[in-house]
Amino acid sequence: MQRPWTRFGKTLILIGTGLQVFVAPAAAEERYRERPPVIVSPDLTAPWIRQLGGAVPANAPAAASPVSAGRSRTGLPANPFRQIAVAPPVAAPRTQSTQIRPRQPEPSLPAAASVATPVQAAAMQPIPVIRSRLEPQFLPQIVDYDTRETPGTIVIDTPHRFLYLVLEDGKAKRYGVGVGKPGFEWAGAHKVTRKAEWPDWHPPKEMITREAAKGHYLPASMQGGPENPLGARALYLGSTLYRIHGTNAPWTIGSGVSSGCIRMRNEDVTDLYERVPIGTTVIVM
Repeated sequence: MQRPWTRFGKTLILIGTGLQVFVAPAAAEERYRERPPVIVSPDLTAPWIRQLGGAVPANAPAAASPVSAGRSRTGLPANPFRQIAVAPPVAAPRTQSTQIRPRQPEPSLPAAASVATPVQAAAMQPIPVIRSRLEPQFLPQIVDYDTRETPGTIVIDTPHRFLYLVLEDGKAKRYGVGVGKPGFEWAGAHKVTRKAEWPDWHPPKEMITREAAKGHYLPASMQGGPENPLGARALYLGSTLYRIHGTNAPWTIGSGVSSGCIRMRNEDVTDLYERVPIGTTVIVM
């Protein structure tokens, strides 16, 4: 037979168990209705703060530490779900990548090293200047000319690079010419035996051999035209190989560069070609 207090105790246990069934879900719902904030330790954020902007300013509020702040005397956190305020990172200006640094002067070589390297003589030689226009004295012009030659005679003054077509009344028409280079000058009197317009060029064998020794290879013949060295017109002198002819290099007028022929500008030799007939006397001095 059970005692009365035993039955009473069992009744209390049953009542307490029923209350727990109804109260526990409500307490759980009340407890987890709001999610607790995520706690981030300053020890983890500090390295990222340093990488983003350097040190945190001194006047910034200190972050609360869950280790030191909010601990009870027992060593356990008083409120483990309390949100910790972390100071926002302050980005410091990055000047290393954008700052323009002055260029450092290059170290000068010692005096001995600069003297030891000689400068080649060829580098100090001036570059020859090619004349792009004819000098005024070599342009055609009517001049006073005192001579015993009859009008219509051609007189070539080799030293001064002039050709004179003798006119009447002590006048002459003067043209600038190019003459033979040193070793190829000549003098004498001949007649114009042939005239040709845009003549073909047949360099003599001696010229071909001579130029080949210099590394210049000439063709056996070249058809007349603007690129032909004889130019627009040619006056052949006697039975010689010499001619009065035009040129494809007008900047050489006034110089001694030919192999003995007398060269003129194309417009000048064309003018002379129209003025003199076959049989005209040519005197070279």
